[in-house]
Amino acid sequence: MGDNATPAGGSESGHDAGYHEHGDEEHEHDSHDHEHDHEHDHHHHDLEELGIAVLTISSSRSIDEDSAGDTIIDIVTDAGHEVTIRELVADDYDKVQGTIDRFVDREDTDCVITTGGTGVTPDDVTVEALEPLLEKHLPGFGELFRRLSYDEIGTKVVGTRTAAGVADGVPVFCLPGSEDAVRLGTEEIIIEEAPHLAGLAKREEEADEGDDAEDDSDVDEGENADTEE
Repeated sequence: MGDNATPAGGSESGHDAGYHEHGDEEHEHDSHDHEHDHEHDHHHHDLEELGIAVLTISSSRSIDEDSAGDTIIDIVTDAGHEVTIRELVADDYDKVQGTIDRFVDREDTDCVITTGGTGVTPDDVTVEALEPLLEKHLPGFGELFRRLSYDEIGTKVVGTRTAAGVADGVPVFCLPGSEDAVRLGTEEIIIEEAPHLAGLAKREEEADEGDDAEDDSDVDEGENADTEE
C-alpha cells in the first residue's frame, strides 16, 4: 500500500472533510435564512405606529390626578405611537362598556388600553363590561401579567383580573389602576405585542369586510338576473 493511501476504516480525506464542513455551513446558512424569512413573514402585518385610546376607570380621582393614565401616555408616545383619545369614567358598567365600544369604533384607533376596575370589589366592573364586546379573548395577556407581577407583589396576584381581547377588530387591554401595574403591563407586554396583534386583528376585519362585499355583490347579481328574466 502506498504512503498516500487511506487505510480501510480510516479518516476521510482532507478534500472530503472540507466538503462536508462547507456543506454544514451552507445548511446552517439556509436554516438561518429560513428562520429570518419566517420571522419576517410572521411580523409583516405589524403596524409600525398605533393610534391608542386610553381610558381610566375610577370614581375617586379626576383626570388631573390620573397618574396611571399619564404613565400609559408617556410610555406609548415614547415608543412612537399616538394617543388618539383619553377619557376618565366612573366605575359604572354602562359607562365603561359604552366608552370602550365608542373607542373601538373610531377610525383612528388601533388599540385600547384601560386602567382601573379589574379588582374584586363590587364596583370593579371593567372586565364584566368588556366581556360582551369581545369577539376573541387573549388569555395569555392576563396570565403573563400575573406571572410578571408575582415577582413584585407575590400571591396578591390572585386578586388581579387583568384581561384582554379583540373587540370589533381592535385589541383591548385592561390593566389595574396602580401606576406600577400600568407601567409593568404597558412596557413589558403591550408595547411589545400590540403592533403585531393590531395588525392581525385588522387583517381579519378587512377579510370579513371583503366577504361581506362579495356577498352583497352576489345578491346584486342575483337581483339583476331576476330583473332580466
